Amino acid sequence: MATSKRVQTLLLLAFFVCVFAHRFPALGAHPLLGAEKLTKVHFFLHDTLSGSKPSAVLVAHRENHTGFPNDPTPFGTAFVIDDPLTAGPELDSGVVGNAQGLYVSSRQGPLSLVLGVDFELTAGPYSGSSFVVFSRNPVTEPHRELAVVGGRGAFRLARGFAQLHTHYLNTTNGDAVIEYDVTLLHY
Repeated sequence: MATSKRVQTLLLLAFFVCVFAHRFPALGAHPLLGAEKLTKVHFFLHDTLSGSKPSAVLVAHRENHTGFPNDPTPFGTAFVIDDPLTAGPELDSGVVGNAQGLYVSSRQGPLSLVLGVDFELTAGPYSGSSFVVFSRNPVTEPHRELAVVGGRGAFRLARGFAQLHTHYLNTTNGDAVIEYDVTLLHY
């Protein structure tokens, strides 16, 4: 009788393992999309607030706004961007994509932005695919990490992180070149 109970218990346990293994596949596998991939991409983002053709445009500011004497992105300002992504830090190093979205200056102390940006690659094996960053960016820190929260195309269901390093920042006019090292998990 005890052996029969053990067999029943083992069969029941095996049944649940099979059911739950099907519903909750192992990390890195998806029943419809297949194996998860790891991709790393590297580029430079050029965010230009100055000149006759800026890639970042002020669209909102606080009520008592009096201008930008020495702070091109004061607390409470919002910008819409269409920034080029290049292979190297120079603008003429070859465009590999663009970053479209917005950022808001969200800190009353040292500059910190909240970004909601779609990074689309337009060259190379991932052309036409994009990933999305929605994260806080403490700009004055030399190295920082932002969250990747989604993607499309080859980066469908992406998650991961972007490590940023400021290559160039003009604190008078707000122009910046930011180096991105991005690690993506996707299907």
